[in-house]
Amino acid sequence: MKMLFAMIGISGAAYLIGSVNSAVLISRLFFRDDVRNHGSGNAGTTNMMRTFGYRAGLATFLGDVLKGVVSVFLARWLGSLFGLEVQHAASAAAIAAVLGHMYPVYFHFQGGKGVATGFGAVAALHPLILLVLFGAGMPLILLTGYVSVGSMTGAALYPFLLLGTMLYRGRIDELSLLLGVVLAGIILSNHRENLRRLREGTENKFYKKKG
Repeated sequence: MKMLFAMIGISGAAYLIGSVNSAVLISRLFFRDDVRNHGSGNAGTTNMMRTFGYRAGLATFLGDVLKGVVSVFLARWLGSLFGLEVQHAASAAAIAAVLGHMYPVYFHFQGGKGVATGFGAVAALHPLILLVLFGAGMPLILLTGYVSVGSMTGAALYPFLLLGTMLYRGRIDELSLLLGVVLAGIILSNHRENLRRLREGTENKFYKKKG
């Protein structure tokens, strides 16, 4: 029971960290506006970049990545203190941080897609896997102009790369794999509208064409 409460507490802390939405804070503090009132209405890197420029988008991305990294490292530290399986605690914290970004308690549960926060979490959990995902996703973004294509591709590939890493090491950690599937699933699920717009040909590209 003590371990269960510890896991819940760690996940709760990660959710609160994830709820600190960089896009909303930056748009309010520096532009006296709320990015959710513009473009796609999404509180994330791409909408910030389109609405307020590349520097605002980069600052948002770095802030959201940091949330994922901090959540994972905090979960590892607290997990070790409470005698939890550290990797399980860190994976659960990654999911909680992404959910916090998507549904931030501080901002009426209206956040972003969770990609940058997931990026940071995977960077802390599995840096080599992240390099592969980056190598697969970034060319797709540059070739198509759609951030959502690279994001969804990376999320879909993550559980398979995680399984491949486990097989290479000769040990499958079923719970870590399940948590990886959940992490990928919630990010993909939050891209349903992007997928619909891609099918309809109405998805926005990450850059703006000059008129």
